[in-house]
Amino acid sequence: MEKALKHRCPVCGMDVDVPADYMPGELVEHECGVVLELVENGGRLQLRVFGGVEEDWGE
Repeated sequence: MEKALKHRCPVCGMDVDVPADYMPGELVEHECGVVLELVENGGRLQLRVFGGVEEDWGE
């Protein structure tokens, strides 16, 4: 079993355990109540607050 990666919550600053086998776009719910999206930017993992699903009106 691989170790979880440690990152900081952008809202509360506490540690967030991210699975080592994460996939970009995956959602993680943090203990402070916020839902975070795992995003890769330049090969680095970033956590950002998930803004919800936007409707595309079938386009």
